[in-house]
Amino acid sequence: MLKFQCGKCCRFLEKNALSLDRGLKLALTLGDPAGIGPEVILKALAAPVEACGVWTIGSRTILQQTYDRLRSQDPSLALANPDTLNIIEIASDSKWGEIIPGVGNAASGAASFAYLESAIARTLTGEFSAIVTGPISKTCWQAANYNYPGQTELLAETARSKRFGMLFAAKSPHSNWMLITLLATTHISLRQVPDALTPELLSEKLELLIECLRADFGIETPRIAVSGLNPHSGENGKLGNEEQDWMIPWLETQRDRFEQVQLDGPIPPDTLWVKPGKAWYGLAAPTHDAYLAMYHDQGLIPVKLMAFDKAVNTTIGLPFVRTSPDHGTAFDIVGRGIADASSMKSALELGRELATRRAVAKWGDPRDTE
Repeated sequence: MLKFQCGKCCRFLEKNALSLDRGLKLALTLGDPAGIGPEVILKALAAPVEACGVWTIGSRTILQQTYDRLRSQDPSLALANPDTLNIIEIASDSKWGEIIPGVGNAASGAASFAYLESAIARTLTGEFSAIVTGPISKTCWQAANYNYPGQTELLAETARSKRFGMLFAAKSPHSNWMLITLLATTHISLRQVPDALTPELLSEKLELLIECLRADFGIETPRIAVSGLNPHSGENGKLGNEEQDWMIPWLETQRDRFEQVQLDGPIPPDTLWVKPGKAWYGLAAPTHDAYLAMYHDQGLIPVKLMAFDKAVNTTIGLPFVRTSPDHGTAFDIVGRGIADASSMKSALELGRELATRRAVAKWGDPRDTE
């Protein structure tokens, strides 16, 4: 029989997210310890109910130093006391060098890599149901000789997931609508995008998106808008041939393949975001449940314009839930107490929600046993 633990805290989670004791624990990595990760984590976990079921993987010393520094500047700032948090200590290596707040370097890159490695290993053994990752610096990873485009690729490689995608989700505070965007390509240059895009790649990403919408968001018959690649979606071949040559025929085959899914496109990239923009601000009803963008900035410029402090990055296709705030390390504002924790709070909330949904699907709703 399933049950709930942790008294008042888990009664909160039971009411809001049906937290299950069958492994529903969240691993929260510190991210780059020289960045704003420690600050936004202390702010996001300030309320005891938010910290319930969360284990921070990183350095207690860095969290304590951040807490003391911010408290001395503003005693009224809402922060979690590190003494009250579940912290899994990752011992520093003398070979890393010195970690300096606000200064990203090889040492901070090596530390953030070690935090994530530990989180993945523990999650793969079943200790955690989800990983929420603090922001890292790709430059610092490279300085530490870890040549990954980002955390997404390390997660997928370590979890042996050959099919994976970078999806962004944000709930509008104006209309309560969930904006969901999947990137077909991620951390590659614009020069590489046309060659990277193929019918096979888009088929894989579309399939992942449909699976995610059904399993994680409960949308059984989704409406999906697919962006074009070129201005005006090529304008009948005058501004690019990809749409005419293969994207339009590919979409027809996918409509036959997924008969219960509404697939619209390829929609011109400059007008694709007009309707979701109106839906985000409550000016019109949403016309689609998700958007498939062809490359990084095509999808993320509008997402960050609408939802910079709300958007959550989630990796789909993994055997566990992974979410992350949609912002970077912001080395330039470290120690000033002005970092916005909204996206980290959203990442924790969505991580808990998705992990709960998967647990309910696997084990059933514990309230059914009452």
